[in-house]
Amino acid sequence: MDFGLNEQQQLLRDSIERFVQDEYGFDARRRIVASEAGYSPDHWRTFAELGLLGLPFAEEEGGIGGDGVDTMVVMEAFGKGLVVEPFLPTVVLCGSLLKLAASPAQRAALLPGIIGGKRRLAFAHGERRARHDLGHVEANATPAGDGFVLDGTKSVVFGAPSATDFIVSARTPAGISLFLVDAAAEGLSLRPYATIDGARAAEVMLKGVRVGGDALLGPDGGALPAIEHAVDIATAAVCAEAVGCMQAAVDGTRDYLNTREQFGTRIGNFQALQHALVDMFIELEQSRSLAIVAAVHCDDADAAQRRRAVSAAKVQIGKSGRIVGQSAVQLHGGMGMTEEMQIGHYFKRLTAIEQTFGDGDHHLARFQAA
Repeated sequence: MDFGLNEQQQLLRDSIERFVQDEYGFDARRRIVASEAGYSPDHWRTFAELGLLGLPFAEEEGGIGGDGVDTMVVMEAFGKGLVVEPFLPTVVLCGSLLKLAASPAQRAALLPGIIGGKRRLAFAHGERRARHDLGHVEANATPAGDGFVLDGTKSVVFGAPSATDFIVSARTPAGISLFLVDAAAEGLSLRPYATIDGARAAEVMLKGVRVGGDALLGPDGGALPAIEHAVDIATAAVCAEAVGCMQAAVDGTRDYLNTREQFGTRIGNFQALQHALVDMFIELEQSRSLAIVAAVHCDDADAAQRRRAVSAAKVQIGKSGRIVGQSAVQLHGGMGMTEEMQIGHYFKRLTAIEQTFGDGDHHLARFQAA
């Protein structure tokens, strides 16, 4: 199998890496993270101009028809820059749900706003007692007239503070269903917070939220397969992002070892530190290989094959991210623990990714079951 990028993917990678290098320096990122919005509206408009917000959607719908490998290219570059804009929740996760569940009429109404940068979506699905079980949904949707009334609480909803709309999972008499809910809907409230890696999330409370019948995405009671597939696509995406983080951590650590002097010589000349750097590189390359396999298979209709590829990558990413992050901080010495050094922020993001969409134990069990 050829794992090389085609010409279009190489151009996509180069354009995003230039953006990260020119516009997403560490100081600029710190200002964005500290801002009230937690992301840059200017950068979001730039993403729209570059066509990134239409990445997963078909060309006839105004997108660019990208697949899992295209998403991998984008997310790896974003990982190198620690990009905090809500690309993952809006484009990758909710975009996949719209592709898999929404009707053509619903997509026609929603996609222009998403692709143009005017709509930002968040997937309100996780609940406190779910423990990574995507089929555990306690929020309920009660039929009322020609619509539904939603009640429940959703936990750790990434991108929620900046979302204009939510895709909410809730249980109807027929089973698990998906609903599009306006962020300004009466009865919907947020408890927003910053996560350890600088992103934004929120608890989403739904109390008597009324939606029309046209808010239902996909068949009533038949949403679970679409949810599982979309989360697999998003999991492959964060694996690619982790590879970008690890690459930047390895590069930054190597540069530090080659410039920092102690005992009259560069510390990179010490064999023990060279061995530690080689171990980091090996973990990076193992992760990259499995992330590529996950990206290739995340669009598969064969659920068992998709699950095995994605879960294998997630297990490896969790282990390798921990080794690379810890080693990078240790090799930087006490400076690696400070907020002023970028290396510690890569470790924070890798730590957050390890827990996102299921930890290593969850995915190891899922791999065995598949």
